[in-house]
Amino acid sequence: MKRFISTLLLLSVVLWSATQAMAFKPAVLFDMGGKFDKSFNEGIWNGLEKFRKETGIKYREFEVQQEAQREQFLRKLAKRGSDPILAVGFGQASAVEKIAKEFPNTRFSIIDVNWLNAPNIQGIAFKEQEGSFLVGVLAAMKSETGKVGFVGGMDIPLIHKFACGYVQGVKYINSGATVYQKMTGTTPAAWSDPARGAQLAKTMFDSGADIVYAAAGSTGLGVLQAAADNGKFSIGVDSNQNHIHPGSVLTSMLKRVDVAAYEVFKSAQDGTWKSGVKTLGLAEAGVGWALDEHNAKLITGAMKTKVEQVHKDILSGKIKVHDYMSDNKCPVQ
Repeated sequence: MKRFISTLLLLSVVLWSATQAMAFKPAVLFDMGGKFDKSFNEGIWNGLEKFRKETGIKYREFEVQQEAQREQFLRKLAKRGSDPILAVGFGQASAVEKIAKEFPNTRFSIIDVNWLNAPNIQGIAFKEQEGSFLVGVLAAMKSETGKVGFVGGMDIPLIHKFACGYVQGVKYINSGATVYQKMTGTTPAAWSDPARGAQLAKTMFDSGADIVYAAAGSTGLGVLQAAADNGKFSIGVDSNQNHIHPGSVLTSMLKRVDVAAYEVFKSAQDGTWKSGVKTLGLAEAGVGWALDEHNAKLITGAMKTKVEQVHKDILSGKIKVHDYMSDNKCPVQ
């Protein structure tokens, strides 16, 4: 009898779990550049795949190929009963704002947006300037020429936020350093032009830079390739890109969009999802720098000790890293 009751209880749990899984219909809308861009979108995908493997719950997905599709795909997902819907990138902000009004009972989360205010919208922002400051410190310590570079994707305040943090970190170590800065373009196509990224990086290398940091989506892959081809160093972004060109990628500025994406689905599943804005910086382990077997030989003990101390000083407030987006200005160039 006890065995019979135990079996019934087990079956009940299994059926309940299956019912919950069927009722929970998360979805994601990747932005331009594609989910396998080895950077921003792929970081999101990694986090969602972790959720899928842990829970067995599949998620719906679309990839934006052109701007008009953002609103179209969000509406389609909402109509199909998807909830929550994760929108990847600030470019989807206006579409999320509009569709969230049409579907007030559907939860929307959006990465890199902190200005939308609605009871069914959650914005997730990062302190990219803090992580960029750290890789700037490493770049300045590694550089033999005193000249480094930065290649951004689309010319928008968010990318200047990366650049400004980087320059501050470089100048913290070497106030006389030269930092070349170029943006790839002014349209979303700037995120997916590796050839242009390589060209911009090559120009910087020819001007004496020996390290270039890329914050440009898949365009940055061109920067990493140019560094490898020219015997120079690059710095990756968002995901850990050290493995792409081992021995040439000095480090990667980690922006833990994978963790953020995982938490969106997980919190929605367990009932702890909240609207409003979440901001993730060094204190929340939302940004950082990558050290692994692919770049360990490039990072000296002195570099590691220094960047770890800088990390602590930022957390304590001893070092204050200016946020470009607070006033659209950078105190150093």
